[in-house]
Amino acid sequence: MKAWLASLALLAGCVGEPRAAAPRPQPTIVSLNPCSDAILAEVADPPQILAISHYSHDPRGTSMPLDVARRFRATGGTVEEVLALDPDVVVGSAFMDPATRAAFERLGVRVETLGIASTVAESEAQVRQLAVMSGHPERGAALIGRIESALSAAQSDGPPVRAVLWQPDGIVPGEGALVSELMRRTGFANQSAARGMGQADYLSLERLLSDPPRVLLVAGNERGQRHPLLDSVPGMDRAAFDPALLYCGGPTIIRAAKRLAEIRRSF
Repeated sequence: MKAWLASLALLAGCVGEPRAAAPRPQPTIVSLNPCSDAILAEVADPPQILAISHYSHDPRGTSMPLDVARRFRATGGTVEEVLALDPDVVVGSAFMDPATRAAFERLGVRVETLGIASTVAESEAQVRQLAVMSGHPERGAALIGRIESALSAAQSDGPPVRAVLWQPDGIVPGEGALVSELMRRTGFANQSAARGMGQADYLSLERLLSDPPRVLLVAGNERGQRHPLLDSVPGMDRAAFDPALLYCGGPTIIRAAKRLAEIRRSF
């Protein structure tokens, strides 16, 4: 009996303390959405991001600095390209083709989608979603903190300045667009909305000149947006606004708020 007990004690000593479970590896990701590209570059580890969308490598379509975007591989978004990279997760737009989504899921690839954020709150929810998905919720919280700090710093105490944001193709944002909220929060009154114009309505040069705003934010390069008559409109100032700041939330909000605040404080 004593020999048996001694053997049992020896065996227990060999087993020792139970080993902690190995940390679960963070998921690898392919992003097919330029807005998720920009967020993931902030919240995921670079090796996790197997590829981003080709839009982010295009100066006309990116919502993140090109030098940052070009650190990552880009794809055209085909199922074949994505599957060749063997990601754990694909992040796409809410408008992803149902057949494409079904193909990914059938082959065991998790799919996350992002809609168009029309408010700061919706954008911050997307930041949380992607940060949790990538395994770094604390980075999402940190990015949201930076967004809120930027918006707080960009607030204006003066009366709102009447402004029109003239976007590419001569259109204006609707009252429910994210950039319209950013204009309000940085001290501008959206004059196109006051005229009853909605999302993506076309604003002609003639209509603009018939009731000019105090500030014209030009984010396009249409012929009318470069017309010499704009130089002689009394009481109206113009300022350039980078089109790359128009369409995405996340870290883009920080840059957009800073630019709007710079313009607002110059009047």
